[in-house]
Amino acid sequence: MKVAVIGAGTIGSAVAKALSEAGHEVVATRRKVEKAKWLEEYGVEVTDDNIRASEWAEVVFLAVKPNKVSQVLGEIGRNLKGKLLVSLAAGIGLDHLKRLAPGSRVVRAMPNIAVLVKESFTAYSTDLNGKDVELVETLFSSFGKCIHVEEEHMDAITGLSGSGPAYVAVFLEAMIYGGLRVGLPREVARIASLQTLLGTAKLLMETDKHPAEVREWVITPGGTTIDGIFELEEGRVRTAVMKAIDAATKKSRILSKRL
Repeated sequence: MKVAVIGAGTIGSAVAKALSEAGHEVVATRRKVEKAKWLEEYGVEVTDDNIRASEWAEVVFLAVKPNKVSQVLGEIGRNLKGKLLVSLAAGIGLDHLKRLAPGSRVVRAMPNIAVLVKESFTAYSTDLNGKDVELVETLFSSFGKCIHVEEEHMDAITGLSGSGPAYVAVFLEAMIYGGLRVGLPREVARIASLQTLLGTAKLLMETDKHPAEVREWVITPGGTTIDGIFELEEGRVRTAVMKAIDAATKKSRILSKRL
């Protein structure tokens, strides 16, 4: 496919890289072209011309900030009739996108930064069907895993998986610091923490076990793990994570209403 990524910022650049590596022809746009020049190493054409990119493309990914969506679609909307428009802008609903780009086939999606390593979770909402959905899932499969959800869940997806890499990074940083505190060399603490997270996630994915089951496998009576778990429970780690997701979801809903 010929794909334009309008807005090659952090997520947009990651999307452009993944799509190019999947074999699509990709043009990415950014006002400050020099900041996205690294994409040329992956076969992506970089330009500051949104109009030319949208005219050329069969599929357009909109990866600009939510408060820029109206402005950008006002600029390129006439080039989108009959084309697939995939918006990655948080808080912008399908109905609003359809009004701004009449005649386009609209999808609202929320990937996360793990697109960079093709391990994103991407949720999407659309009223398209048939071959359009097959095309959408083919495109998203180059990012990692994807799933269709009702649009009412998109703010919660933003709060959970969209923001999720930041929560995980905080927890991993704490694990690394914990390793340093008990005397591990810095690189050992880093690799041990990362591999532990990766291994646990893979174990849960491949066995389809509940996290509590894996926790119980590790805990032994009077052993080391139960003392660590006691401290985590006293620190209300689970409550803090749930509150973080709740807060991010509420903020997404507030921004949606403003926009």
